[in-house]
Amino acid sequence: MQLPAEFIQKYQQLLGDQAPAFLAAFDGSVEKGFRVNPNKTVTAAMRAKMAVPVPYSPIGYYGKVNGNALEHLAGAVYSQEPSAMTVGEFAKPEPGERVLDLCAAPGGKTTHLLSYLQQTGLLVTNEINRQRVTALGDNVERYGARNTVITNETPAALAKELPGFFDRILVDAPCSGEGMFRKDHDAVQYWTPDYPAACAARQREILTEAVKMLRPGGHLIYSTCTFAPEEDEQMMAWLLKTYPEFELEPLVKTAGMVDAKPEWADGNPDLAKAARLFPHLMRGEGHFIAKLVYHGTGVVKDKKVVREQLSATQRQLWTDFLQKQATDSLPGLVLQAHGDQLYGVPAMMPVTRKLKVFRPGILLGTFKKKRFEPSYALALASDDLSLPKIEITREQWAVYVHGETFELASATATGFRVLTCEGLPVGFGKVVAKTVKNFFPKGLRFLATPENATL
Repeated sequence: MQLPAEFIQKYQQLLGDQAPAFLAAFDGSVEKGFRVNPNKTVTAAMRAKMAVPVPYSPIGYYGKVNGNALEHLAGAVYSQEPSAMTVGEFAKPEPGERVLDLCAAPGGKTTHLLSYLQQTGLLVTNEINRQRVTALGDNVERYGARNTVITNETPAALAKELPGFFDRILVDAPCSGEGMFRKDHDAVQYWTPDYPAACAARQREILTEAVKMLRPGGHLIYSTCTFAPEEDEQMMAWLLKTYPEFELEPLVKTAGMVDAKPEWADGNPDLAKAARLFPHLMRGEGHFIAKLVYHGTGVVKDKKVVREQLSATQRQLWTDFLQKQATDSLPGLVLQAHGDQLYGVPAMMPVTRKLKVFRPGILLGTFKKKRFEPSYALALASDDLSLPKIEITREQWAVYVHGETFELASATATGFRVLTCEGLPVGFGKVVAKTVKNFFPKGLRFLATPENATL
């Protein structure tokens, strides 16, 4: 790889005798990895892939997964670069917490946080870029989240609406991307000697707003995929100086996580509590992570939480659907109709009338003339719900994702059923006698073959 001369000189000076190995690592192979979703069934194909665990993540493994595979489409696996998994592991929220992923697209860190929340609490996941927020929404839906609100806002707008609200905030900050050089050669073209300083200015603005949203006793996790001390240690030194209410918590490091060098950040030895990952010392591309606890004081007023918004007709159609499904409720959700679409909004979500909300919760389905049609998202989130399910074969799954109807071995009750394959919910079908009518989303349909859909 052709690295910029200024980049080489910078890290020769900073890393000293480690510089040759560090620079040589950029010509090495890109490490692939994936996480398993602990809220989903593990298939035989997944077990075969889970041969080499990532040492610092109990749900992470080395290897490449196919985006067309059943397990990926059903949200049981998520492709993620191995060193990026450290962020979710260090952030690791407790069930029931109120969590914010402030710079979230495309969703790797968000889905990692969801793994630990286990459908409890509230995760607000935000992306400022309108184009990128769509990918975030797709990944949240595929992962089967029911406790998540997706926003498309600036940090300042969020801070104005949600002061002191969150127990845990992750800022995976937009950065100069030096840790992505090996994975994305185009990132090298954007780099200039001044780029890290320009990124640092933006990071300070983001952190200034993030601080406002953290409750006393809450945790702030800061991460980047760059090696630049301007964006890493020096950023944390600035934060600690500007906000003395914060304290760095020591991170328990495994092989490849190198202590931050004090001389990189004005001689602050406290920064050795952060973690720095280098590609020549670990199987991964590189990251920086710091975890801070907020010792600020003050009482934050509770905000009004969301309330049900349904017409009498919509309420009746939804009740009729649930009765046909032999269930009566969905835990932790408040029902809200937006036009003809019904959402389940996390009950912990406060009223925020001035935010641009991309998705207010899980899309449960659509009201149509005299009936309710359940959504693909509801099927993918139904693992632990009492919705009736029908198990289908891999061969039937291939027919299903191609958009065709198929036949069951024997007739069953008429109505919508969650289709599962090897225990994984894959979507809804409408059963009429032995025939399953297809409700797999038209925009996702494809011809699945052993060559293009094997995990």
